[in-house]
Amino acid sequence: MRRGITRALAELSEGVRIALSTLLGNRLRSFLTTLGIVIGVMTVIAIVAIVQGLNQSFEAQVANLGTNSLYVQKWKWVMLESEWYLLRNRKPITLAEFRAVERESRLATAVSPMVFARATVARGGVEMSGVTVAGVGTGYLESAGGAVSAGRFLVESDVELDRPVAVLGAEVVDVLFPGIAPEVVLGQRIVVAGRPFAVVGLLARKGRFLGMNMDKRLLMPFGTFGRIFGMKRSISIAAAAPPGKVTDLEDELTGILRRARAVPPGKADDFSINRQEQLLKIYEGITGALYGVAIGVGLITLVVGGIGIMNIMMVSVHERTREIGLRRALGARKRTILAQFMLEASMVAVLGGAVGTALGLAVAQFIALATPLAAAVTPSAVALGLGFSAAVGILFGSWPAWRAANLDPVEALRYE
Repeated sequence: MRRGITRALAELSEGVRIALSTLLGNRLRSFLTTLGIVIGVMTVIAIVAIVQGLNQSFEAQVANLGTNSLYVQKWKWVMLESEWYLLRNRKPITLAEFRAVERESRLATAVSPMVFARATVARGGVEMSGVTVAGVGTGYLESAGGAVSAGRFLVESDVELDRPVAVLGAEVVDVLFPGIAPEVVLGQRIVVAGRPFAVVGLLARKGRFLGMNMDKRLLMPFGTFGRIFGMKRSISIAAAAPPGKVTDLEDELTGILRRARAVPPGKADDFSINRQEQLLKIYEGITGALYGVAIGVGLITLVVGGIGIMNIMMVSVHERTREIGLRRALGARKRTILAQFMLEASMVAVLGGAVGTALGLAVAQFIALATPLAAAVTPSAVALGLGFSAAVGILFGSWPAWRAANLDPVEALRYE
């Protein structure tokens, strides 16, 4: 047993030595052989790294909507053009329906009405136009996601008394209070749509989501919003579910809203309950197609590279026919010759895979730095590149290796 292991290790080390000397002795040929593998692996790794980076970035953005949150709205988040004509005739979601949810839901851990408008916000001589102004309730942060970085959020008395108080997004603070410490901003006066407001809190920075700036916003009590902008519009209702109970909460909300909106039995819902999984499902479908394209292009290039490896290995077998015959005559076994040429083909492919993986990751990082696209370097991407290339080396190197191992020693020795 020990002698067998020792012999196998000796043959392996000798095979590696011969393979390396062959590759180094034919540098140009080795470079041209690996070029197809390099290009194929680089293409696959670059696309996979970019797609994985986009996935992570999108999941982080969607998490801003609340991982256990549901949104009752008139419109679907994802709909066909033909559906739009049907949904536009739905009745608006009203405050009465929010009250029904608030009163009857047993599963929701927090609920909040939401209504939006665009307005100009000013302080002194500085104005910021196009700010998203939201009228919300005290449960907004818990039900829709977010956090306060300084000060406080809206409290019951703010909402009940329709107080003129506001919680500012990070970009609004940057523009209206540049270089001012957060604790100094609290209590300052600003003007929203021509009305004075007191700043009571600052929201933590959230970034962008589907092109929308989540930090260019201002939150105020729901009733205060109605007094300034009016309430002849459909509202949204955000509701948070306990972990693992999102589907149960959706079923509960469906029953409450059908009763509140007097939907007859057998009729379709005249409202939509949206959740982040819907966006993730659409996004995964898009990125799944990109994965398919990347793998298809990479496989085609790798097959071309594999054909190159097979061709070069056949040439190598032809050139070293006398060497093979001499080794067989001196007692080398078929499997030793087979392993040597398989090892040589695999080393060529793995070398190309390693270079292609490094170049692919470099390309992905360059794209991430030069464009808004994200990139993620993951161990799975590296394993994918090396695994693909090794498989190509083994697959396309097996036929030349078999030919070399089955040469007739006598004919090989007589070969010129």
